[in-house]
Amino acid sequence: MIDLTVNKETRKKNIERCRQKGIILPTTKQMMNPDLVPEKVKEKLKDTGLWDVDPANLFRITWRNEPTEKGGLFGEVNYMEIPKELTGIKARVFALVGKYFPTGAHKVGATYGCLAPALVTGNFDSTRQKAVWPSTGNYCRGGAYNSVLLGCESIAILPEEMSNERFNWLKKIAGEVIATPGCESNVKEIFDKCNELDAERGEEIVIFNQFDQFGNYLWHYNVTGKAFEDMLEKEGIGKDQVKGFTSTTGSAGTIGAGDYLKKVYPNIKVVAGEALQCPSLLNNGYGGHRIEGIGDKHVPWIHNVRNTDMVVAIDDDDCMETLRLFNDKEGQAYLAKKGISDEVIKKLPLLGISGIANVLSAIKVAKYYELDEDDVVITVLTDSEEMYTSRLDEMNISEGPFTTENAAATYAKSLMGQTTDNTLELSYQERKRIHHLKYYTWVEQQGKTFEEINAQWYDKKYWTNIQDLTDKIDTLIEEFNAEVGIL
Repeated sequence: MIDLTVNKETRKKNIERCRQKGIILPTTKQMMNPDLVPEKVKEKLKDTGLWDVDPANLFRITWRNEPTEKGGLFGEVNYMEIPKELTGIKARVFALVGKYFPTGAHKVGATYGCLAPALVTGNFDSTRQKAVWPSTGNYCRGGAYNSVLLGCESIAILPEEMSNERFNWLKKIAGEVIATPGCESNVKEIFDKCNELDAERGEEIVIFNQFDQFGNYLWHYNVTGKAFEDMLEKEGIGKDQVKGFTSTTGSAGTIGAGDYLKKVYPNIKVVAGEALQCPSLLNNGYGGHRIEGIGDKHVPWIHNVRNTDMVVAIDDDDCMETLRLFNDKEGQAYLAKKGISDEVIKKLPLLGISGIANVLSAIKVAKYYELDEDDVVITVLTDSEEMYTSRLDEMNISEGPFTTENAAATYAKSLMGQTTDNTLELSYQERKRIHHLKYYTWVEQQGKTFEEINAQWYDKKYWTNIQDLTDKIDTLIEEFNAEVGIL
């Protein structure tokens, strides 16, 4: 759960630190609805760049930032519709756009959801402890960024095979960067490093593990869930029309929005995506893959498996080739010949690798359930092509220039050619089988209790009790801000 026990002495030190640095903390309600952001903060944001390392940008941890580099405030939810000419299906596909968060990825929200409660309760001492951010990609970037904004030191941990863009950026922001062996599938190596740091440094650090921190789940439940609802209302989509929500699981934070969506949309299926090269949920599989940021070979502690309806596995080759198709001049020229508008082509760099995987998952879901023109599938573009420019360069070197023939083959195979293979509609027993996989990672290796893993499955109030913490956390933030005294 989320520890909201108050340590008065440490809380007082955090208040003084925030007062000295001019830091105000946003509430969940403000991130869901930036109209509630104080005018004093809005005035500051008019002179602050979207990606500036400035405490005011804590209030830009929302899906509603104006998509402008500097001085923007708030507007509609950032999203795009993926046209039928790209999906090859009858159903409509809408995707939230993560690029316009500070750091250029939505994970900055998940890290704030973990760090803020610890700060306002005094369970993390910003004056002497370092925040440790274990990750397979964007989470440690978001954690390091928020740590700097909140005036504390950070340690970023991520696999050594992640993109150069991540490491180069982290070297400028994080106090310490640790590369662990392997690729995004090598999550155990990250956990091992966390345990090693814990044994070496003890109370000098606090580990904010995205895979077991319910602040990650709760932020997405509230903020991402509401963003989807607002997007669909703006599009005039009826509640009965929303048939699917796809999310590559990663830390299982984003898919937590599915718990919110199920309360609003009666026909929705929550679909967990993963790499075909590492089909852990699909058939207990293992292996390495290239869909950066979606760690596998385990089931995250914060994944509400009982609320997941389907698993789909996406070939990482489809994702990588589609990345080239969307960003290479030859690929874009081919898409224009296929009837894709210039407006859409200009937006295609908004899709990073996992965002492409999410869209391909949506196509599979629509084909599996034979959805038609009245149906809608929703998904998330977690980051953008900007995180993977080096990957495009690497492919151009290893595979040669991307040609018109390559574009035609990718369009036919990776987009139009998606099929319903490697999909699994989850029965009660299949859900339970996946939930049981948590035992080996979390109870045997990471010290979780047998009682709690059973409570996650059998206690009907387990997940709603977490959701109900939102108002209490917001009250703690408001009280904290009042004592800081800046407003």
